[in-house]
Amino acid sequence: MKVAGVISGTSADGIDVAVLEFEHTYHVLGHHTVPYPPEVREAILAVSNATAHIGTIARLNYLVGELFADAVDQTCRKIGLPMASLNLIGSHGQTIFHEGLPVDYHGYRIASTMQIGEPAVIAKRTGVITIADFRADDIAAGGTGAPLVPLLDLLTFKDRERCRAALNIGGIANVTVIPANASVEDVIAFDTGPGNMVIDTLMGEARFDRDGATARSGQIDQPLLTELLEDPYFLLAPPKCAGREQFGGNFAQRFRGLSQPDGAATATELTVQSIAKALCHYPRVDELIVSGGGVHNSYLMERLRMAVPMEVKSSAEYGVDPDAKEAIAFAVLAYESFHGRPGNLPRATGARAAVILGKSSVPSTSP
Repeated sequence: MKVAGVISGTSADGIDVAVLEFEHTYHVLGHHTVPYPPEVREAILAVSNATAHIGTIARLNYLVGELFADAVDQTCRKIGLPMASLNLIGSHGQTIFHEGLPVDYHGYRIASTMQIGEPAVIAKRTGVITIADFRADDIAAGGTGAPLVPLLDLLTFKDRERCRAALNIGGIANVTVIPANASVEDVIAFDTGPGNMVIDTLMGEARFDRDGATARSGQIDQPLLTELLEDPYFLLAPPKCAGREQFGGNFAQRFRGLSQPDGAATATELTVQSIAKALCHYPRVDELIVSGGGVHNSYLMERLRMAVPMEVKSSAEYGVDPDAKEAIAFAVLAYESFHGRPGNLPRATGARAAVILGKSSVPSTSP
């Protein structure tokens, strides 16, 4: 069975697609990233955790669905796979709001999430059954709706003798702790805090700090860093999840007054120290396996290796491309859902039970 996983992360840099073949286990046939057109990325960021006209969100929902379908098509063509041979697509969508912990709302305690990228459009354009909206089922079961990558981490990185932690540094950083010879019930996972999100915001038109060069040239503002590390989010016990709601534009305003190099240096150290602070609760971890865009930032990785006591490696050393891991995860989740199996790990999300994730959209008889 051939399954495509599709995701755009909180940084909204572009659409990541991975195509997997499942037999007894999975094999990655190929992956590809399609950048958003600049004006579309700006529109997505403008409605993310922001006041926005419902018409704008509705239009973006369908537009992003078209772009996701096109990204799957481009990926299939790149790896030489006919679209007709795809059996299933798993689409995470593009998150524009996520509030995994309940808040008081009109007399109720409500957690909520919203991902755009209309799955009906993806299914109709590609001719492939599409499963999407994975977070909603976990939230309905009392969970935080994230992280959902731990199932893949368990399947891929579990070791009989070593305790490993899988760290993904995207816009937000999340970690999965996998004890030696772990079962589903043993895995702990949560968002540690900002990954690249604050750094990218401070870089302005440059969009990201290539290889950490700007941060490397700056000085860490230690008093500000100390203050930032006292943010209430870092004091929460897992399960917990974060996004632009916690570490978006409003949070970045706390860096006002710093030069861009000093801001980048301080934001990078915030990412590193918040990860280290989270991991200090798991002293038995032997290896830290890193994926996501942050793995390409050599300065961030240098600082991380200095801040944590365990071995730090790229997921590439385990055969998982750092840029493709989350897309791979949603192909795996779609495969599990298609076969009627749960995809969430209750200990990671806080859900009352393991549940089947996602909603299915069926294509027309012809794409």
